[in-house]
Amino acid sequence: MAILDRILFSLPEVRGPKQKKLLPFKEKLKWTLITLVLFFVLGLVPLFGLGENSLQQFEFLSIILGASFGSIISLGIGPLVTASIVLQLLAGTGILKLNMTTTEGRQRFQGLQKLLAIFFIIFEGGIYVLMGGLAPSAALSGTPLYGQLQLLLIFQLILGGLLIMFMDEVISKWGFGSGISLFIVAGVMQQIFIRAFNFLPSPTNPDIAAGAIPAFLQALSFGDVTTAALQIAAVISTIAVFLICIYVQSMKVEIPLSFGRVRGYGIRWPLNFFYTSNIPVILVAALMANVQLFATLLERWGYPILGTFSGSTPISGLVYWLSPPNVVQNIIQGSFTFSMVAQALLYVVVFMVGATIFSIFWMQTANMDAKHQAQQILASGLQIPGFRRDERILERVLSRYIWPLTIVGGAAVGLLAALADLTGALSNGTGILLAVMIIYKLYEEIAKQHMMDVHPAVRKFME
Repeated sequence: MAILDRILFSLPEVRGPKQKKLLPFKEKLKWTLITLVLFFVLGLVPLFGLGENSLQQFEFLSIILGASFGSIISLGIGPLVTASIVLQLLAGTGILKLNMTTTEGRQRFQGLQKLLAIFFIIFEGGIYVLMGGLAPSAALSGTPLYGQLQLLLIFQLILGGLLIMFMDEVISKWGFGSGISLFIVAGVMQQIFIRAFNFLPSPTNPDIAAGAIPAFLQALSFGDVTTAALQIAAVISTIAVFLICIYVQSMKVEIPLSFGRVRGYGIRWPLNFFYTSNIPVILVAALMANVQLFATLLERWGYPILGTFSGSTPISGLVYWLSPPNVVQNIIQGSFTFSMVAQALLYVVVFMVGATIFSIFWMQTANMDAKHQAQQILASGLQIPGFRRDERILERVLSRYIWPLTIVGGAAVGLLAALADLTGALSNGTGILLAVMIIYKLYEEIAKQHMMDVHPAVRKFME
């Protein structure tokens, strides 16, 4: 254990701010924008020596993974999220025992997560290249140059993965929220903007624009009712998902608290309906995205044990049943079948169960359980009116709310994400849900911590 601790505590990391007080709004905004610009720039840097990019057809996966297949950041946040999933499973099941109440325990947890992330960066980089997802030109197959280019591609993927890992640390310590969340929002917003307003011709139908709004106007002028209905349905679905997500995100339970030594003054301790926020959806979506990626690579390698594809569409196996059918589009086109009902129901169930499990694990590993919340409340000098100032009593009262919110909120966020995926919105439904939740949480963070040092116009808007 001593050797492992020496390794964990000696891993390279981004140095955090030395000042104890909160960083000002402008400083956080500066580092957030710098990292965001760097993320987009890295997404435009192609892999040197790349000949075949079999992953570029999986645009949905690139959004969830915060990746740009074929660029130096083709791995995206996949290794980071996978490391988090594995560590949560180990900690949640009791296999790995870490005391998260101590500084040393938290440092060990973060060190293990970084070590696992580095392992998955190397592992996934090798898998992507060696299994043909990102490979040199097939014309060079069998030559020494082919193997050298493979090693070069793996090195570039590892470099990009490490850059993403450190950029995530920069955001966590110097910016707003986390890099993982920021990269997901950036990808979703970029995709929605392009799919909504792109006026260039569609690759599949040169007579119609690729963007939904220009295509809708063109289809109306041509009298093509079906195409117009499909385009406007995508826009309406996107808006509806946004509005529902915003409404549900604002739901919360407020527990009245009072200061024990100050009579007549109290506050309300909010517990959001989505108690564990967007973390369960990120983990489930990333896990399912990894399943589809590995299914693609296994099929190319000649072992379609997870299913087969026709282009980028799953047609059999596990990946088929874990992929959402576009219910709205099939209903408009008159191609809806009862097998799609079973596929949609299974997709919803898997998402709900997975989100519930990860919600419970995250609540326990992120110090969001009733015991730690009770300790935090008492440390703030607060207590529940009418109850003795006792941690056990406060923990018992909080358990009545936290466990139901963790389970029901996890299942609800999974249900909402799954239903959003079935609507055929302009971006992946899960991505839209994540973007809304991330932006809403970012708004709450800025409003809570930086309301006094933001620009007056921004402050008025946020109020």
